[in-house]
This record gives sequence, C-alpha cells and structure tokens, in this order.
Amino acid sequence: MTDKILVTGAAGFIGSNLCEELLIGGHEVIGVDNLSSGTKSNLLTLDLHKNFKFEPVDIFDLKSKKGRSLMKDVTVVYHLAAQKIPRYSNPLSTLKVNGIGSEIVFDVASENGCKIIAASTSDVYGKNPQIPFNENSDLVIGNPNVSRWAYAISKMFEEQLLFGYSALRKTPAVAVRFFGAYGPRQCLGWQGGPVPVFINNAIKSIPFEIHGNGNQTRSFTYILDHIRALVKLHSYEWQGAFHLNSGSNSEITVLELAKRIWEKIQPGREFTYELIPYTNFGDYEDVMRRVPDSSKAQTLLNIDFKTDLDCGLDLTIDWQRSIFNKDS
Repeated sequence: MTDKILVTGAAGFIGSNLCEELLIGGHEVIGVDNLSSGTKSNLLTLDLHKNFKFEPVDIFDLKSKKGRSLMKDVTVVYHLAAQKIPRYSNPLSTLKVNGIGSEIVFDVASENGCKIIAASTSDVYGKNPQIPFNENSDLVIGNPNVSRWAYAISKMFEEQLLFGYSALRKTPAVAVRFFGAYGPRQCLGWQGGPVPVFINNAIKSIPFEIHGNGNQTRSFTYILDHIRALVKLHSYEWQGAFHLNSGSNSEITVLELAKRIWEKIQPGREFTYELIPYTNFGDYEDVMRRVPDSSKAQTLLNIDFKTDLDCGLDLTIDWQRSIFNKDS
C-alpha cells in the first residue's frame, strides 16, 4: 500500500536518506525543511522524482493556512527537524525548536489523524551508568547549569508532548531514540559527530582533535540501518505511543575510532592527535558510555542493525572522498 507521507527536516542527513527510501517504496513524499542546517544538495536526486515535493517551510509555520494544507491526505508524519546540542547552536534555540516547534508538528499532525514517528536521541539517557540502555532505563541528566543538557531536556519534553497528543487524539506515535548515526549525506562538521570530522582530517593528513581523553565509548550505527527501522515503522500497526531504541550495540572508544579511520585512509603512516579538554568548551559534561539495547526494535520490526562498522566506514569514506574531490 502506498501512502502520502510528510517528512520534516527532509534536507538533513537522516531526512534525505529516509525520503529516498520512501520514494523507492512507491510512496508520495512531501519534504519540509527551512534549510537552516539541511542542504538542498541532499535533495538533488530526490527533486527529479515525480512523487517528491519539497516545501521550504519552517515547522513553526505548519499552523498557517499553507502549512495545514500540506497535511491534506497525509497518513504518516516523520518528524526529524531538530536543533542539536547547544555547543553547535544555543540553548534557547534548541529548546524552542525541539519543544515549541515539535508541539506545533504534533498538534497539526494528530489533529489530522496522522501516525507520528518522531526522532528522539540517545542523549536522553544522559549519565545513567547502567549499560546497555533499554527503553525503560532511567533518564539521568547532569548539572542544570551546564547548557549542553538543554538538548537532552528538550528531547525528553518533546517525547512527553508526543505522548500527550497521542493520548488526547488517539493517534499512534513513536519516539525513536537514535544512537550514533553516520554515513552518506552526514554533516561534515562536528554537528555530524566525530566520524565525518575524523575522515576529513585523515583525507587531509592533519592531526586529529580528540575531545576529552578519548576513552568515552559510543555505538555507531550506519544510516541505512536506521532508515530500515524507520521504514518498517511505517507499515507496523500499533495503538497509543511508545519509545524505541534504534542502534547498534557494538561499542568503541572515540580514540580507537579515530585510529581505525586513519589506518583506512593513511595506512602505515604515523597517527598523530591532540587531546582537547572539555574546559575549552566552557562548562561542559560528556557521557562516558552510550550503548543501546535494541532488542525491542529487533523483535517488533524483525530487523537487525547489522552493518559492520568497518563496512559502514568504508562506504562513508568513499562518499566523503567524492565530496572532497569535487570541492578540490
């Protein structure tokens, strides 16, 4: 069965990859993005598709007459538009976009009876030391004076808004907590995480900057594994609202990740790096381990986050090299 689907944040990393996969599945897709962080280049191949329509609309404007008209006959809304950790923007913008902006999306979508699939983040688990995180794990936030927690708090609030609108209007909803997405179309700066920055440094053969001591661990998940989960949710039937982890449980330190990327691009050459203390970013706290229990997603959706890190890195390096060569 084909559907009319609306995707917010469509010009972003996850959004553009999702739109492409939905179009392959035969669906009609409306992509919404204000292009504040997403890029039109991510949509170049999508714009050629007869079933894709891009609307440069801010999610704050979805309550307008034009915004509401975009929801006509839409059955599923993927809400991916968001602001990241304030280190890359500012706390107020993060809170407004992820809180107030998301409320507008959920209000209009649920009013139209749409199924809502919303992007949350592994950051909501915060400093919980009990690894791996499952959907019922406690959410442990750090020092309230540290602005980086504005992102986690905004996403926690967004999840509760989603659940509230689902209960009010009896619409199915799910908050997907992503772990360590990387791959083609990722942001090439620190907003995209360490993978694109490390690849860029290795291509240019310049020393790496490792934030903290490099012993913090993450679980990196190739983008298409996340996309498969999102697409499966489209056809999955449920009532009410729930949380869902999306991510690989393969754990690696940031320093080991850097060394692995260097060796793939500059094999046999000396690896050099500099440790950058968190004090350079002002009052900042990091999470030392972040690993998901994704068994719920595997059971409900009959999927596996199976892309091996080495394979995913090879594919991502090839894509990033093509971008580097084009810009050179």
